[in-house]
Amino acid sequence: MITCTNCETAQFLQITQSRVYFEDGKMINEISETYECTLCGATGQYIYDDDRDEGTISGDVEHTTERPKYA
Repeated sequence: MITCTNCETAQFLQITQSRVYFEDGKMINEISETYECTLCGATGQYIYDDDRDEGTISGDVEHTTERPKYA
């Protein structure tokens, strides 16, 4: 789950830009999403790279497997 680091919840996050990159026209190679928190105005980006099988986070968002503090 992607959450806002300032508000500690995903409730107010909106995806403002989403891109899917295809390496050969068939298989997804990379997914890129830009987020904005409508409560505090924080922004961030999540990029998943299939080649490395990992995601990177930047800005005021974080990836967590735990339930958010405020749901």
